[in-house]
Amino acid sequence: MKRLSLLLTCVLATLVTGAQAQRNPFPREPFVTETPMVHDPVMACEDSTYYIFATGMGIQQMTSTDRRHWTVRPEPVMSVIPQWTHDSVPGFQHHVWAPDVIRWHGRWWLAYSCSTFGRNGSTIGLLSSRSLAFPLWNDEGSIVTSREGRDNWNAIDPNFVIDDNDQPWLVWGSFWDGIQLARLDTTMHIAAGEQPRTIARRYNLNDEGRLADLPDNPNPPKNPTSDFAGPNAIEAPFIFRHDGYYYLFVSWDYCCQGSRSNYRVAVGRSRTVDGPYVDRNGEDMRLGGGTLFLEGDKRNYEAAGHCAVYHMDGEDTFICHGYSVALQGASVLIQRPIKWTSDGWPQLAD
Repeated sequence: MKRLSLLLTCVLATLVTGAQAQRNPFPREPFVTETPMVHDPVMACEDSTYYIFATGMGIQQMTSTDRRHWTVRPEPVMSVIPQWTHDSVPGFQHHVWAPDVIRWHGRWWLAYSCSTFGRNGSTIGLLSSRSLAFPLWNDEGSIVTSREGRDNWNAIDPNFVIDDNDQPWLVWGSFWDGIQLARLDTTMHIAAGEQPRTIARRYNLNDEGRLADLPDNPNPPKNPTSDFAGPNAIEAPFIFRHDGYYYLFVSWDYCCQGSRSNYRVAVGRSRTVDGPYVDRNGEDMRLGGGTLFLEGDKRNYEAAGHCAVYHMDGEDTFICHGYSVALQGASVLIQRPIKWTSDGWPQLAD
């Protein structure tokens, strides 16, 4: 596997050594905002500085010391995209989707998605570094790849999970047969002999193994996803451990259409990381279960989704992107604290 080291600083463009790479354009100067425009945000904290990574050209990044004022960095995480991503995913260029980041065993691990809209020829790549402030990002290649015509799942929207035994897992997926889970090895790649397993779908299956209980019009008209992915509109998984349970958050329906988006978040839980995950009514998420957690209120946000959940600053915090009514459907960062019901289900606090 080709290794490519990316030396990033907070004020300089990325210095990259290696062969066969392409450069991406990015803004010239950082700027500070209280309303950062993001898609698919994830968060990390190191030495009292908060980091957000999000979908964008080479992965968008921003920093904050108070989680209110965000400095949008001029350089992407990857100003050079490894050549193997283009070889693995025909049509993929520079727009890197839905990253996830976690610190495990003294390193930061950052997964990212390479794909084209509405198709499942995709790959989830991996970077690693000792630091977020001045990271030397190492290209760790692909964690998992899906092929059109071979796999009935889509290798995008990764999320790392570390279970109670310090075992890493990866959960991912978008449309097709829904949300997938697999055990990782100590290099954060799929463990030997491990096969992806489906842990959540948008709809139930009938006796022939096809999606059942579909609404009359399961796909919005003129949506490019519908032509290839089918109606199983579930994606963007995130698993959060709390009080003896693993909570699986997923996004239902459709993102990326501005004010016409109808994205929303549902949740289920399991005593074990590999499921089964059930909703508040005991319905299995593999069979279409899921308890609605968040949707657009049509006053502030038309829709909201692709979330992450963290324990930070003494509280559990939910983040996602929402399609702002005031900004004509622009996608902006949402942060809300979570409170827990007496029977152990999450709710958004005021």
